[in-house]
Amino acid sequence: MAAESLFNRLVCVQVRCQGCEERRLNVRVNIELLSISNPVHKKDLAVRLTDDNDPFFLYNLVISEEDFQSLKSQQGLLVDFSAFPQKFIDLLQQCIQEQNKDIPRFLLQLVSSASALDHTPVFLNIVETNPFKHLTHLSLKFLPGNDAEIKKFLASCLKRLMEDKTTLEEKLRKTEEDLTRQLSYTQQSLSDKSRELDKLKNEWTSYTAALTNKHTQELTNEKERALQAQAQYQQQHEQQKKELENLHQKSIQQLQNRLSELEVINKDLTERRYKGDSTVRELKAKLSGIEDECQRAKQEVLSLRRENTTLDAECHEKEKLINQLQTRVAVLEQEIKDKDQLVIRTKEVLDATQEQKVILEESTEKKQSHIEKLETTIKSLSAELLKANEIIKKLQGDLKTLMNKLKFKNTVTIQQEKLLAEKEERLQKEQRELQEIGQSLRMKEQEVCKLQEQLETTLQKLEESKQILKTNENVITWLNKQLNEIQMAKKLETSASAQGGVRTATVSPHGMPDRPSFPSSSITYPISPLCTFQNFPESVHNQNVSSHCPVPKVQFNTQLSKMNRCSNLQPVTTTSHPANKENGGNLGLESKYLKKKDDSIPLRGLSQNTLNSEYLKLNLPNKAQPSPRAAATPASAYFPG
Repeated sequence: MAAESLFNRLVCVQVRCQGCEERRLNVRVNIELLSISNPVHKKDLAVRLTDDNDPFFLYNLVISEEDFQSLKSQQGLLVDFSAFPQKFIDLLQQCIQEQNKDIPRFLLQLVSSASALDHTPVFLNIVETNPFKHLTHLSLKFLPGNDAEIKKFLASCLKRLMEDKTTLEEKLRKTEEDLTRQLSYTQQSLSDKSRELDKLKNEWTSYTAALTNKHTQELTNEKERALQAQAQYQQQHEQQKKELENLHQKSIQQLQNRLSELEVINKDLTERRYKGDSTVRELKAKLSGIEDECQRAKQEVLSLRRENTTLDAECHEKEKLINQLQTRVAVLEQEIKDKDQLVIRTKEVLDATQEQKVILEESTEKKQSHIEKLETTIKSLSAELLKANEIIKKLQGDLKTLMNKLKFKNTVTIQQEKLLAEKEERLQKEQRELQEIGQSLRMKEQEVCKLQEQLETTLQKLEESKQILKTNENVITWLNKQLNEIQMAKKLETSASAQGGVRTATVSPHGMPDRPSFPSSSITYPISPLCTFQNFPESVHNQNVSSHCPVPKVQFNTQLSKMNRCSNLQPVTTTSHPANKENGGNLGLESKYLKKKDDSIPLRGLSQNTLNSEYLKLNLPNKAQPSPRAAATPASAYFPG
């Protein structure tokens, strides 16, 4: 048989019991696909409901292909058996997404016909809510797990816990080895670095002392030399400055005289130029007026020619009609003569305008020649100005050479000052390096302190993890002891049988009843002493109990057994061992394993709680009597996980 896990998650379920209020419960839903090949290859879908806080909460459902066909016909499903698991998982995931909302759209309901979830079949409904109606998409009937199934489930849980313990132990061992290696390495590196630091300190002190002595001597010598050279250069500079100032003043006076003369000449030339420009403008204006008149005359000639052509056309037409218009010929001839005279006059005007144009062109040529002469004089004056500028540039070049000499002398003095500044900077750098080395020493000391603190914290964590391991080992040893005791009691009480209506329980020498064993149901784990008050299956009920050990027997009334039929195992109730009663110890268990959880649900009703309280009153005379609710806490409250 091969099992393939399809879904394993916690889901919030709304529990509905008859006559009880609705409550929410976190249930782990495990969906597996079982493939069976012997004798016939088939696949079954197994769904399991468990509670992480209650190990006895177990409901199973196995759906084969035949069962699915009946479910499909009953609930009107449209999916085949192969696609049903994925659709079921999709619905569960939608319920998980909606479970944190105030008004969820999809709900998971666990409905029971009994007053509590007490080993009766339940229905798991997937409901979609809307303002009109609650639609149930799927309803599955789950059966409670019997003794064998609960044993198998608890064994798998214990196996998983043991595997987790081994992995944790391996991790602890590896971390211890890594930490010890890191400790040794850090200690070695610390010792090496401290030695290197001592060497560097000694070398640095000797080197700095020698450097300071050297630099002080060189500084004093260089300062004396620099002062002497500075005095000499200042005297030379003052003499040269005076000579250059005299020469410069003379050259400036000469150039100023020359400039004044040139400015006078330039003013005359500019006045002449302005006069020539004004005459040229006047002549250009006259020319433009004459050209306008000439254009008008041309336009009139053109218009007359056009009229002439039209008249010629009319003449041709009139010659054709000469017989009809003889009276008008004379008038037309006179008009033609008048127009010819006008044409002659316009020709004469044209000839006169052409002659005036020729005269104006000659006058413009004369003025252009005069302008060219003026431009030549201006060019000669500009050449003279350029020569004067060249002389000024030469004087400026001489000044630049003198200034360069001065700059060279200044650069020499600046270089010497720079050398002095560089030496001073070197001294400052060395002092800074000393300070940085001191700071690095402090930083390394701080790092050493931090490493020591980290070592202390890691050691504390190691001790805490060892304590946790010890507590886990104590729990496991206690469980093994209980198992061994029950197995021994099972061997001793194999021939015991229960007589009708009477149940016997062996009492330990310490005054506490031993936990009975049940050979027919093959129970090999600790059971609460309260099980002695309750009925077991008929296979155990019909057997006769015969005690082989010399332990006194206690008989109880059978009316108590009728109150609660123990079809399933009761939760483990931890009682104080007589050996540890004075010290208040709990068989090597810490207090965190014995704390009561508020969300745990007792498996029995009021009768069981009253019995538990009576039993605790009998067995705990020296201590405060617990409440009935505390006495009936399930095993999940004492052993989490």
